[in-house]
Amino acid sequence: MDNQHFTQKIRLRHFHALAAVAQQKSISAAAKSLSISQPALSKTLSELKQLCGYDIVIRHGQGVILTHEAQQLLPHAVQILNTLQHASDSLLTKEVTAVQVIRLAALTTVAMGILPKIIDAFHQRNPSIQLQVATLHNNVLLAALRAQEYDLGIGRLAQASFMDGLDYELLFKEKIKLVVNPTHPLLKGNVSLAAAMNWPVVISPEGTAPWRIAQRILESQHCQLPETRLETSSTSLARQLALNYHYVWFVPSGAVREDLLHQVLSALPLQFTDPGETVGIITPISVSQNTTVDRLKTTIREQCFPYNERTFLE
Repeated sequence: MDNQHFTQKIRLRHFHALAAVAQQKSISAAAKSLSISQPALSKTLSELKQLCGYDIVIRHGQGVILTHEAQQLLPHAVQILNTLQHASDSLLTKEVTAVQVIRLAALTTVAMGILPKIIDAFHQRNPSIQLQVATLHNNVLLAALRAQEYDLGIGRLAQASFMDGLDYELLFKEKIKLVVNPTHPLLKGNVSLAAAMNWPVVISPEGTAPWRIAQRILESQHCQLPETRLETSSTSLARQLALNYHYVWFVPSGAVREDLLHQVLSALPLQFTDPGETVGIITPISVSQNTTVDRLKTTIREQCFPYNERTFLE
């Protein structure tokens, strides 16, 4: 890569394209999120490949993922885009406010589960603090934290290279449940995992934690996901399919805790020995200590305490 050529030719659209593909894991979905056509996004990625001198994406299952080299570029792209956004916000702000802001990044499944309680409990104690919350997929969340674009995150422990520069504090281990609407025929008799796989299935995309856990469970019982499964990163869409239709939803248990408590959704009576995957507080190591951020961490710990093996994580 020629550094001078790279800095002269690189454009913001290249960074937007990189971040969108990392988030969506799909060229078509990324193009839609950027409000551009799929050919336009493919052209932008091709330009970025020429500038960098290496491949940007590779096929993975039914979608795409960033190459190892592109993963190294991602935190810098996120930092540049956020810096530009902060500059724009500063220029457009008409009044200076003394309100303190905490920037929190959280998994989409955490946002469906415990996050609303965390936010409400924190605001009850700290009414003058503003929270800026983003829901991200784990790899983008970790990259943004490494770039110090957020003060802390609630995410999953990843391989060592992705955790470099980050501190991780375990909150709970989250397991997978197979969830359906309360009128689903599977609930009327004895049910097996194999029988459940004869129904429409909705699951997070390949490479995500729910996918990994589901695959381990299926392999342990000599089962496979149906070829006609629906893969989506949208937890709200998956919930609607399970709630209103006869879809079987592979979902982290914490995300549907309230739905199960209020019997809006029902878990299939299947027991799995898979230990699940961890969820924890993640913070950049190099960020100086902040008492307000520490208060938010305390609230997170308190609200996550019920999420243990005696409740809905089994």
